[in-house]
Amino acid sequence: MEGAKIPYKMLSLDPFSQWLGIEILECEVGRCKVGMTVRPEMLNSMGKAHGGITYSLADTAFGFSANTNGRHAVSIDTSINHIEALEAGDYITAEATLESLKNKVGFYIIEIKKENTLVALFKGVTYRTAKEWEE
Repeated sequence: MEGAKIPYKMLSLDPFSQWLGIEILECEVGRCKVGMTVRPEMLNSMGKAHGGITYSLADTAFGFSANTNGRHAVSIDTSINHIEALEAGDYITAEATLESLKNKVGFYIIEIKKENTLVALFKGVTYRTAKEWEE
């Protein structure tokens, strides 16, 4: 299966990302950009977006990008730094970029932004299985 098409197949099989309202904005081999709007039910007790929301958006971009290389890839290590608080109605994007690809592992940096402002930074490592994506 062509790499840039894999994230669309993944999204069609991913009820959690669909519930979040994630849309694929751009995709090519080694890079994927997704976006979503923060909804009121995604807020924490302080009236700000729960940290899990930015994490989930970044994790989705990460997973989509990691699989564009044609092999099933799963996360084995992730971390996030929250920089700015978000509110209901904010539209945010996460862009995952491949930094280094080895036979068994891939290293990615994911920037989460509101417009041009960096709101969180996510780093991820994937394990690349031998299984290929099929049509």
